[in-house]
Amino acid sequence: MLKFILKRILEAIPTLFILITFSFFLMRLAPGNPFSSEKAYPPEVMANIEAKYHLNEPLYKQYGLYLENLAHGDFGPSFKYKDQSVNDLLASAFPVSFKLGSIAFVFAVLLGITAGVVAALKQNSKWDYIVMGFAMTGVIMPSFVFAPLLVLFFAIYMKWLPAGGWNGGEIYYMVLPVLSLTIGYLAGIARITRGSMIEVLHSNYIRTAKAKGLSLKKIIFRHALKPALLPVITYLGPAFVGIITGSMVIESVFGLPGIGQLFVNGALNRDYSLVLSLTILVGTLTIFFNALVDIFYAIIDPKVRYS
Repeated sequence: MLKFILKRILEAIPTLFILITFSFFLMRLAPGNPFSSEKAYPPEVMANIEAKYHLNEPLYKQYGLYLENLAHGDFGPSFKYKDQSVNDLLASAFPVSFKLGSIAFVFAVLLGITAGVVAALKQNSKWDYIVMGFAMTGVIMPSFVFAPLLVLFFAIYMKWLPAGGWNGGEIYYMVLPVLSLTIGYLAGIARITRGSMIEVLHSNYIRTAKAKGLSLKKIIFRHALKPALLPVITYLGPAFVGIITGSMVIESVFGLPGIGQLFVNGALNRDYSLVLSLTILVGTLTIFFNALVDIFYAIIDPKVRYS
């Protein structure tokens, strides 16, 4: 098992390095610079600004300096947020996105697996059709479509919940954003769980368990659930990162101070350091959770370690 974990870690390192390198040069080769949209500066002032941020140096030197700072955990200064480093901006914004995403992820997993199992056990019944109807709707409709509809109904029409804002992360203000993030992934997990569970329930060893007279509860929890969840586990890594990054759109709808607002502002203002840091952060999360899912999958199914 240790050998498998080390293998996954060693595979992740060059992937992360390629991501950082590609993202850095792509940002730097984009037309314009962080100060091109400002009022025209005298050449002497512009030269001083470029020297301050090392923008006048060759790209390979800028790249080397960025890697050196990154190795010390320094994402560099923000070009647009005065007197604030990128580290400061991420420290204030990322917890908002992570909190929303984590809560939505937990609800999506628990409710999605439960709904999928119920639909599989009640195959071709009204409960199956209800769950799958909801799942299909959740899969085909993105969160940025659900979010305005939820605001329209619960906030404007019923006046039960606030239409936006954060207010220090009070539960009252988190309900609609979390619900918007949860629906799509809940639907996806329910569909995967249902299909996998139906396949497992028709396998020979489940028929044998039924022939031995085991109760349905024992069959489900002791024999069927674990293999049925293997396809779900492979989906959870990308799903978690998708929820975190998906919160960027939701944050814009609800006016939340998360990484979504930072990314939009950074892209519009050509803030190299900020956009690059957010790209690396999301990429690192993707690599980390995919590796974590692979390790967890190998724990549940030892055959993966030797494949």
